Amino acid sequence: MSSNATLISSTNLSNKFVYLIQVDKATFCPPNSSRISTAMWRHIARRASLTKVRLSRDSSSILRTFGFMGFSQDSILNDTTRPFELKSSMSFRFSERSFLRNGELPSKEDELGRPILGCFRNPISPPRLSNHPKGYASVAEAVCSMDAEEDLSAIDEIQELLEEMGKEEKKELELRDQKQIKLVGGMGQGKYLLLRRRQVKIETEAWEQAAKEYRELLMDMCEQKLAPNLPYMKSLFLGWFEPLRDCIVAEQELCRKGKNRTAYAPYFDQLPAEMMSVITMHKLMGLLMTGGEHGSCRVVQAACQIGEAIENEVRIHKFLEKTRKKTDKDKKADGGESDPVIKEQQRLRKKVTDLMKKQKLQQVRQIVKGQDDSKPWGQDAQAKVGSRLIELLMQTAYIQPPVDQLADGPPDIRPAFRHSLKTVTKEAQKTSRRYGVIECDPLVRKGLERTARHMVIPYMPMLVPPVNWTGYDKGAYLFLPSYVMRTHGARQQREAVKRAPRKQLEPVFEALDTLGNTKWRVNKRVLSVVDRIWASGGRLADLVDREDVPIPEEPDTEDEAEIKKWKWKVKAAKKENSERHSQRCDIELKLAVARRMKDEDGFFYPHNLDFRGRAYPMHPYLNHLGSDLCRGILEFAEGRPLGKSGLQWLKIHLANLYAGGVDKLSYEGRIAFTENHLDDIFDSADRPLEGRRWWLNAEDPFQCLAACINLSEALRSSSPETTISHMPVHQDGSCNGLQHYAALGRDKLGAAAVNLVAGEKPADVYSGIAARVLDIMRRDAEKDPETHPNAMHARILINQVDRKLVKQTVMTSVYGVTYIGARDQIKRRLKERNVIADDSELFGASCYAAKTTLTALGEMFEAARSIMSWLGDCAKIIASENQPVRWTTPLGLPVVQPYRKLGRHLIKTSLQVLTLQRETDKVMVKRQRTAFPPNFVHSLDGSHMMMTAVACRKAGLNFAGVHDSYWTHACDIDEMNKILREKFVELYEKPILENLLESFQQSFPTLNFPPLPERGDFDLREVLDSPYFFN
Repeated sequence: MSSNATLISSTNLSNKFVYLIQVDKATFCPPNSSRISTAMWRHIARRASLTKVRLSRDSSSILRTFGFMGFSQDSILNDTTRPFELKSSMSFRFSERSFLRNGELPSKEDELGRPILGCFRNPISPPRLSNHPKGYASVAEAVCSMDAEEDLSAIDEIQELLEEMGKEEKKELELRDQKQIKLVGGMGQGKYLLLRRRQVKIETEAWEQAAKEYRELLMDMCEQKLAPNLPYMKSLFLGWFEPLRDCIVAEQELCRKGKNRTAYAPYFDQLPAEMMSVITMHKLMGLLMTGGEHGSCRVVQAACQIGEAIENEVRIHKFLEKTRKKTDKDKKADGGESDPVIKEQQRLRKKVTDLMKKQKLQQVRQIVKGQDDSKPWGQDAQAKVGSRLIELLMQTAYIQPPVDQLADGPPDIRPAFRHSLKTVTKEAQKTSRRYGVIECDPLVRKGLERTARHMVIPYMPMLVPPVNWTGYDKGAYLFLPSYVMRTHGARQQREAVKRAPRKQLEPVFEALDTLGNTKWRVNKRVLSVVDRIWASGGRLADLVDREDVPIPEEPDTEDEAEIKKWKWKVKAAKKENSERHSQRCDIELKLAVARRMKDEDGFFYPHNLDFRGRAYPMHPYLNHLGSDLCRGILEFAEGRPLGKSGLQWLKIHLANLYAGGVDKLSYEGRIAFTENHLDDIFDSADRPLEGRRWWLNAEDPFQCLAACINLSEALRSSSPETTISHMPVHQDGSCNGLQHYAALGRDKLGAAAVNLVAGEKPADVYSGIAARVLDIMRRDAEKDPETHPNAMHARILINQVDRKLVKQTVMTSVYGVTYIGARDQIKRRLKERNVIADDSELFGASCYAAKTTLTALGEMFEAARSIMSWLGDCAKIIASENQPVRWTTPLGLPVVQPYRKLGRHLIKTSLQVLTLQRETDKVMVKRQRTAFPPNFVHSLDGSHMMMTAVACRKAGLNFAGVHDSYWTHACDIDEMNKILREKFVELYEKPILENLLESFQQSFPTLNFPPLPERGDFDLREVLDSPYFFN
């Protein structure tokens, strides 16, 4: 190349980055030429577009050069790269990403001091010819071969070329970002990593705080000698109690027979073995946990304290037995009359028992001592009794490491306690003393510390998407212990889920991941209103009063009736205050989480399951399954334009939240209701507490306020349909349990009652049942009361029958409500209305109303009743074989009903009451039978919700589920409605009952199960066209 070369650059690029072209002066006109060949530049552009050229993103050389218009610019080119070689398969990039800025590196120069140009592979290497037909090695050669026929603006032409390349670059970057978003849950990788670090810190701090609080509790309880009341200690006592009791019984037998003539024999048989066992375990563990020697105590100290506790218990036990027996004897002899001595003993007995309940043992001992004339045992006897009890406990108490710490070898079962001798030498003396100590195995201490993770795991909303579920304990939080199912100690259920193949559980895992990946945020405007109400004392929008009810003062009278009345009032006030305290704590917890999360862009709720397969957020306080307060504060983090249909759905949603009968209108009626109250809606949004407070009349006030704010923003904007909405809009099932029964039984009448078929407005099953009940009562009221006793009840109740009277009974019919349950429900409703003053008359009317309601239910939902009966009969047959009912949900989740009889042992002593409880091998036949129908239906509604969740995610919708209430953005309601109906039909097109019966027959081939109930001819596909199926 000629030495007299000039540099050409483009001023049309950003002032930060410039791409260089070097051409020879001999074959190219100078930069300041007034006219430059357009054809030449068009030729360059064509070649450049044919051979996509890419600058290396990690270019290491910044070349200082002159621009096309004579300006000095910086460029980034790799001197080992020939970016303009036509052979190159790379493309131009004209963005600021990944490039160095002006002046970051010095330019390189050749031997003559000229800047090295980026057009060539190397300034000293001969240019290579490309495979291009014309074989251009560089732009310079390309320029030399140009024709100069056309004469238009070169700058405009090159600008167009660069703009086109810039657009391509932008598209490529957007595509790359989109791919990155998929990888990190809707956020850039850098932001994700930052939030992940914060999430790790939050989990770490929460876990450390929980552990700290537990250690403080442990220390507190140990100091107060209450360590034996800790759950872990009780679990140890459960294993130690029976062997120790049996040894004490054997020892007492030897003492009675005189075969054991030791000094403690006269004292060892004065208390039941059960009580002696409890006192020994409690006292020894209390000492070991509070001793200054970390898990050990001196034998003498332990023996004396246990012996003293046994003696005190013997005296109290004798006193209670003595007074009880004497009282019974005197009552028989005197015909129920009592002399002053017996009255005094009754008074003392009552006082002692009351003091024992209050743990005021010193006062108990003082009273008992005054009534006991027996000789004290003395310290020697106490120590000998205590020593023998310790010895027996050491012989019978064992501990085993957790299962997950055991190797494949035999189990490591070791004694829980060991005895050893310690030598102590005083500094001022040369002599030494030896004394015996009892130590608990280190596993006991570790077990106490390990208990923390089984108490309250501090689950908080996550800042990053939860870890996908892949196993029973693999998923959700980054490192906090997480379990896919809440088994509550049901071993068989836990094992069933653990044994299930991962492929079988993948649909369940996918659904839980979908629910967990829905991003939420705090609605700050609603939260500020909540804070203002709470700061001013509550009492609005169903928030509890922050003040206690005053306790009535004791009346200045000796009238027993007045005093009794005052005591009842005090009891009622204290109960009310206790309830208010619980509610205040609950609200404070929810608001604390809301305030903590309010400045976050978004957060996530990991989900897991109950044993039936229903999904729940793992965070317990502020979540969308919570109260109206929680739901009003939460909204989707992602906003979407309302659109035309979304605006209408938002109006319908507001009417649903206001309720009061409005939610039973047609969609058009609900829209009209909202439009007729626009002034109230605007006022509620603008002045929620200072205005007319219309929103406070709603059934769900805080959610109604959130809807008022969102709708006001939309209607006041210039384009309501483009308004961004974060509001979750709900679609709720119509008495969803009965919908599932109607689908199972293909029941036409039941299907029509619960909106499985289309109607002009939503069918109200409660009103339908009430109408049937009223019809029956009218017929009964016309009968003669002398021959039909219910005629009088019917006449009294005719004016009381409405949907509210029967609603709870209809709702709980799905759960197998009994006649007694229905009677009590209706009795409460009637009592609230104060229409029947006489209690016996109220009871009789409630019995009649309950029978009538259940009769009406059976008539309207005959198929549901027959299916419930069939399910119950099958469960009874299985449970009668001492087996729990098992089934697999349509999504592949194994379910085992956990109802087994509990072995419960209650031992009372003056020191404590110990309840030893363990799950036995016997199933609860009645509970297995009555719980199976509702549990089975819950497993089906959980399957429907999860199927809908996954399908909504695949369709690009945000989704949240609350059992039979499905939520998404207003603009996506139509799409979600279509999906949830399709999934319901897909679910019930499967032979669900046939599969269930087949699984029972395979599991229990020797048992005879009843045939499947007859089903109707309802066409499931009618659900697809039913507008009020979910509404």
